[in-house]
Order: sequence, then C-alpha cells, then structure tokens
Amino acid sequence: MDITIRQAKPDEFEVVGEITVRAYLDDGVLDYGESDPYLPELRDVAKRAAAAEVLVAVEDGRVLGGVTFVPTGGPMADIARPGEAEIRTLAVAGEARGRGVGEALARACVERARATPGCVRIVLSSQRSMHAAHRIYERLGFTRTPGRDWNPIPHLDDITLLTYELTL
Repeated sequence: MDITIRQAKPDEFEVVGEITVRAYLDDGVLDYGESDPYLPELRDVAKRAAAAEVLVAVEDGRVLGGVTFVPTGGPMADIARPGEAEIRTLAVAGEARGRGVGEALARACVERARATPGCVRIVLSSQRSMHAAHRIYERLGFTRTPGRDWNPIPHLDDITLLTYELTL
C-alpha cells in the first residue's frame, strides 16, 4: 500500500465531497437518504478547507478518502474545548475500504494534533452505526467519553453522536 496523506487541493474538493456523501449514505447514517438536508454540508469541502485542514489519502493520483482536522477551535469545531483538536468527516471511498485508508487519515490527524502547540487532546464524534470507524479509533488509543455524547439536531431525539478522545 503506497498511500500518501496530504492537504487537499482545491481541484480535489469535489471528489472529496462526493466520497464523504457516499460514505455517509452507504453507512446509513443520514435519516433522509439522498434528500437529507446535511448532504450539501458534506459536499462543501471548500467551506471546511477555509476553516480547518482537509486532508486526503491519495494513491497513484487518485483520492481514496478525506478527513477534516480542526487544530484548535474555530467554526468547524463541534465539541473541541480549549487545548483540544477535533477530527471531522472522515470518509473512505467504498472501493478503498478495508485497506487501512481510514486509519492512515486518523493517524495523520493525531500526528498533527501532537504537533499543535498547546494541544493536549484530540476528540471526535461518530454515529452509532459506524462500527469500522470505532474499531480504528480504539486501535489508535481513543477512548469513549459518554458524558460528551451529544445530539446535533435537538428536535430529533433519535440522533446521538458518540464521542471519543485521545490524550496526547
């Protein structure tokens, strides 16, 4: 496996957005499928890149997956507190799953968090159904933080995001 993790280029934003949408749809985490109101947000990689770091996993010039790394706070942080970095929208193309791409992306975020001055922890939120992602996080040493679990859409009681953290 010769996968490179690097910052996404603007001409890759569209493919990263589509990989993210497809991953969320394939994992069944969007309540309204193809008409889910969150899809435009998932596709808007340019918005994420303007406020955080969007990283991609690339092999032979082809984007296999992406992740948003939020170094410390800012508009892209959902749950990060002072001194915490955050991982968001980790997604791997269907044909690349099971090849270590997701773990490589998560590892790159951990390395970036360790290199961020004043950062003592990295956190993330995940859907209950994303079992493969949970295994990756646990392999990397993340632990569940049930006290931080949260609902991004308060009027829908059935959506609770699970949270994880890794002390650096």
